[in-house]
Amino acid sequence: MNTVTANELKTKGVSAVADRLKVDEEVIISVRGQDRYVVVDVEKYAKLREYELIVALQEAKDDVEEGRHITESVADHMKRITGDL
Repeated sequence: MNTVTANELKTKGVSAVADRLKVDEEVIISVRGQDRYVVVDVEKYAKLREYELIVALQEAKDDVEEGRHITESVADHMKRITGDL
């Protein structure tokens, strides 16, 4: 994976990242020698978010199948989450 230093980003701007994204799908931004951020193009970011939602949906389905859920009225739910039970 390509790395851009914070200093290089300051001096060269976005072109430092854009040039590296032509070669690799992700670019790490290093700050004071520590990897701190990852930059991806917006299409890859959207795909990653989609995968994240698919996983969350599957986890919710698994919870329902395993009985890890509560069925209650809105009023009872509000009481439970506000601690008014």
